[in-house]
Amino acid sequence: MSKHADELTRKDMKAPDAFQTAAGKAATWISGKQKGIVAAVVGVLVLVAVVLGVLAWMDSRKDAAGALLYRTLDDADGQVSSVPLPGAMVPIFPSAEAQYRAVLGRADEIRKTYPSTEAARTAALAAAAANLRLASWDAAIADYESYLAKSPPKDSLSFLAVEGIALAKEAKGDLPGALASYERLGTQTPSLADRSALERARLLALSGKPDEARKILVAFPGEFKESQLRPEADKQLAALGGTR
Repeated sequence: MSKHADELTRKDMKAPDAFQTAAGKAATWISGKQKGIVAAVVGVLVLVAVVLGVLAWMDSRKDAAGALLYRTLDDADGQVSSVPLPGAMVPIFPSAEAQYRAVLGRADEIRKTYPSTEAARTAALAAAAANLRLASWDAAIADYESYLAKSPPKDSLSFLAVEGIALAKEAKGDLPGALASYERLGTQTPSLADRSALERARLLALSGKPDEARKILVAFPGEFKESQLRPEADKQLAALGGTR
């Protein structure tokens, strides 16, 4: 976790300010030169000061956002109990709903206060998961899509958002949308292609397309020879009255 401003060490506090040192040397040098160059040098120093100030401000915002994200994730890892839990190292909530509401509150604070930070992007994922558990399907989808929109192409957690969208769309009865999301999951994350295939087969069966579902399931062992989900594929196929 990042070091807060109130946790600076004595060494940090005693260290000379790099810009002040550089500025002092520059001022000494300027005093011995012609007046014609003074304005230009001072202009450069002002620009450097502005840049350093902006960088320091950005670092402070990044640290503050990161600290708030830590508390958000800490709430997400909390426990639900109607009685105190002595020695518990995580937050305790009276109900699952209270826990998810707490996560949403902190995530919303990060996203509003520090919208351009990496912490805000990650907070969208936490908010989406909380909304999913609260059965707020549209809000969950919006949060997941927000996360994906701001993620790099090879983001390591994008699969969570894609699968979350599929779950939310299925829950609200949008089976074609859920199918499309599972298709995307398999294409975007090859290591989950077997799970994608099983979910698509299940949804096709629910959509009244058993022949298409059976086609996926019959081909499953050949396409995913090492998959640990083969027994589940066999079970789905048997339920559809299919054989290999």
